[in-house]
Amino acid sequence: MIPEIDSQIGISVYTTKFSGIGGKIRINPEDFEVSELISKRAINSITDESGYAVYKLKKKKIDTNHALSGVFRKTGVRLKSLGLKDASAITEQFVGSPHKGKPIDDFSTEKYSLRKIGFTKKPLSKKDMIGNNFKIQISDCSDDLSSFAEHNQILNFYGYQRFGSKRPVTHLIGKAILQRDFDMAVDLILSFTSSYDSAENTEIREKLSDKANYVKYYDKVPSQMDIEKIVLKEMIEHDDSIRAIRAIPLSLRRFYIQAYESYIFNKSLSSAFLDGENLFQSQPGDVCFDSKSIIGKFKDGVEQYLALPFVGYSYYKKTRFDHSISKILIEEEISPKDFFIKEMQEVSSEGGFRQAAIHCTDYVSEKNKVEFSLSRGSFATILLREIMKPSDPILAGF
Repeated sequence: MIPEIDSQIGISVYTTKFSGIGGKIRINPEDFEVSELISKRAINSITDESGYAVYKLKKKKIDTNHALSGVFRKTGVRLKSLGLKDASAITEQFVGSPHKGKPIDDFSTEKYSLRKIGFTKKPLSKKDMIGNNFKIQISDCSDDLSSFAEHNQILNFYGYQRFGSKRPVTHLIGKAILQRDFDMAVDLILSFTSSYDSAENTEIREKLSDKANYVKYYDKVPSQMDIEKIVLKEMIEHDDSIRAIRAIPLSLRRFYIQAYESYIFNKSLSSAFLDGENLFQSQPGDVCFDSKSIIGKFKDGVEQYLALPFVGYSYYKKTRFDHSISKILIEEEISPKDFFIKEMQEVSSEGGFRQAAIHCTDYVSEKNKVEFSLSRGSFATILLREIMKPSDPILAGF
């Protein structure tokens, strides 16, 4: 049976026959280790010569953005990451300076450490990051982990983090923006509640569902609800929902739109699988990625990975998936042209393509521990979902 939260984020199928081992993840940060992988070319470009400084950021109990914000506060230097890593793990990733100049000294705090590893002639970019290696311990599970052998039969769904995990609202905010219902977007940001959220957060959100309470409860909004405070301040001062949304950092505003695109993608994958489409093997007429992640048409005899459209204003209709995708868009009352937002052009999205199936390598398991590598953009929780088949993914640590 598919958990309710899976359905809320567009996932309505399992693709493996494995019955699942149950259990929990992330009981301790040490149970979930993530190490970023970069290309051999990028590794070889790091030398001891001067240039753009490259660092290894190791952290726990803090996400990438907040860790880099902390580095900036302490040093005055802004560093850029190749990918985002969440707080519920021990993670190691590459970060770099976008400018030449004197590198900052290695240092550490309780939650993160920064170590200089060299310099590059050009700043590292997101294209240099090719994937992540995961080492995960599953607790309170059955002893059948060694029986799981379907790690290459899993669809490349977007995971729970993409939608807010305990509070799956990011895609709903994105949809409201796409439908130009900016008042609804503000209301979702401030007052959307989830059964997984804390009693404190739920109580304040219920109060904020009434605009008359904005001023009264502004000072009672907890510090962790920093985005909510930004929006609330603008609404109190200007009562302008577009202005309030624009006060949110651009990267997060774009993320709302991307989250809704991710929801459409998840629904498209689920629908295609239920319709009997082969999603693990490309065929003539398909759009595919090659081994270097270059997009193109199917070529017989070449190693390629099937791709599905990622809907935006330049949505490509000429695939075998258009019928199901178009049907989903009609049900959602959304069209590709809606992804160009005249009122907020900076968050408009062209769309593109995404790999249909997870490409998993170096998979090994021992007792209740599993290790594997995934290509960039794939979610470990989606592979774990098939291994564990949790009845409640959030309570299981997802």
